[in-house]
Amino acid sequence: MTISKDEQARLYRYYTEPKTVTDLTRKTLALVLAGGEGSRLKDLTAWRAKPAVPVGGKYRIIDFPLSNCVNSGIRRIGVLTQYKSHSLIRHLQRAWGFMRAEIGEFVEILPAQQRTNKKEWYQGTADALFQNLDIMQRHHPEYVLVLGGDHVYTMDYSEMLLHHVQTGADFTVGAIEAPVADATAFGVMSVDETMRITQFSEKPEHPDSIPGKPGIALVSMGIYIFSKDFLYKTLIDDAGHAGSSHDFGKDIIPSNISESRAMAFAFRNKEGLPAYWRDVGTLYSYWQTNMELCSVEPELNLYNRDWPIWTYQPQYPPAKFIFDDEGRRGEAIDSLIAGGCILSGARVKRSVLFFATTVESHSLIKNSVILPKVSIGHRCRINRAIIDKGCVIPDDTVIGENLEDDAKRFHVTTEGIVLVTPAMLGQNLYARLHNDYDQ
Repeated sequence: MTISKDEQARLYRYYTEPKTVTDLTRKTLALVLAGGEGSRLKDLTAWRAKPAVPVGGKYRIIDFPLSNCVNSGIRRIGVLTQYKSHSLIRHLQRAWGFMRAEIGEFVEILPAQQRTNKKEWYQGTADALFQNLDIMQRHHPEYVLVLGGDHVYTMDYSEMLLHHVQTGADFTVGAIEAPVADATAFGVMSVDETMRITQFSEKPEHPDSIPGKPGIALVSMGIYIFSKDFLYKTLIDDAGHAGSSHDFGKDIIPSNISESRAMAFAFRNKEGLPAYWRDVGTLYSYWQTNMELCSVEPELNLYNRDWPIWTYQPQYPPAKFIFDDEGRRGEAIDSLIAGGCILSGARVKRSVLFFATTVESHSLIKNSVILPKVSIGHRCRINRAIIDKGCVIPDDTVIGENLEDDAKRFHVTTEGIVLVTPAMLGQNLYARLHNDYDQ
């Protein structure tokens, strides 16, 4: 492969150059909603919050919106946590402690603290912000960027921020184009020719199409930019509404469209096509997102040095592939293999192996996601599976070939993806014992 001299110099550079902070980004506070339970991920979120779920061989899901903020020049960030947040908080402390508060850079952890008179946990996305209203005001932002902590994508938020300011919007909703048949699972916006929102419907049976694009709907990405005065007033009004579910998609956005200037911002790539964005809300979408990263040229480029995804990296040695005997050769094809992995005479095809995983001789792993510190024995065959952290797979284990047998021991999705956890293998060594009080 031939590269230009300028490209060679850029690749040789030993530091990154995130986007320069502008006056607009300096006036923006980003709040990442990371308190979701993620129940559709089943046992994968039994002991961790959804944003803390590992993805892509070395990252956590929350690393993507946080990296987008830093790379966009937005360096004032709050992360709102609630559900089983220990592993998430530990990751944030390890991975995101490099920000310098002295110069207005920070990633603050905002756990649910029952800060209002009702003494309640977060009752919805809007209530989560309302309960931290005093903290928001303390930072004196002009604009508040609200993000979900459970989506995988790379996006320059400064472009959406500029669009918000130029259109004079009270609030702007990030949106992605999707076929009408797929849009029923999301919030859908109806817009006019100027992209002003005229209607917002949460999971409608018959979504509206975009003007001039029949069969294509505009789906909310769960990304919002609010002008501060509008946001503060709206949150206070919503908190006093007894019939509200205190949710942005169900309450705040639909009820304020007619009386405010509400704009949509379509997320597109450089070619003007819908950009890469994945909601990893189900086991199948989680598996599929990881498999997409194994493509020869994936839509989500993890190797873009101008847009790095930041994370905590445990100190493990390089991945190791050993033995070169016929039928006993350590090799990986169309796969992502993290540091500390050892393929000892095993074969891996189109799979993602997280750090410190070992696979013994004569085993074959295909189309699977293997989370950190998994030990896979000899002569195993695993296909279309998700193996959770710390599992020890005994010799001669077969997973993914007979789903009826798999369903007796593991969780099998309707698409045929098999989830295996230590508890399912009888290896739940560190979980507390359950008793009558847990029922």
